[in-house]
Amino acid sequence: MDEKDRLIFEYLTENGRDKISDISNALNIPRITVYERIQGMIRKGIIKKFTVVPDYEAIGLPTVGFIYISFDAASGKSQREIASKISGFPEVEEVYIIAGEWDMLIKVRAKSVEEVGNFVLDRLRTVPGVERTETVTVFSIVK
Repeated sequence: MDEKDRLIFEYLTENGRDKISDISNALNIPRITVYERIQGMIRKGIIKKFTVVPDYEAIGLPTVGFIYISFDAASGKSQREIASKISGFPEVEEVYIIAGEWDMLIKVRAKSVEEVGNFVLDRLRTVPGVERTETVTVFSIVK
């Protein structure tokens, strides 16, 4: 990526719905150049998709939790299999296989802390291979 690509990319991360002409005017780069650069970043996999950033408060999912998971190797399941299973739950936004004291970290969204707790107790801990969990709820999102 050169400087023009970086400018366009940074602009898109904040204003992804703007038209090519708006991007062109804001960055003082010709429209055709903006269009070709965006297409090039898509082809190269730099831009994977354009998406919506929801207002989670407005849609009734204001609570965020991060859950550390310890993997039970005796379960006969691999970490990847367990991560894949967990990623299928609708509450789960992200699943990471990590290094350190814990084996996985997941991010969940729910209506309340109680709902996060119900998810952990009633669904997550019943997944074969999940040995133990530690849940951290979010007070406030800064960025």
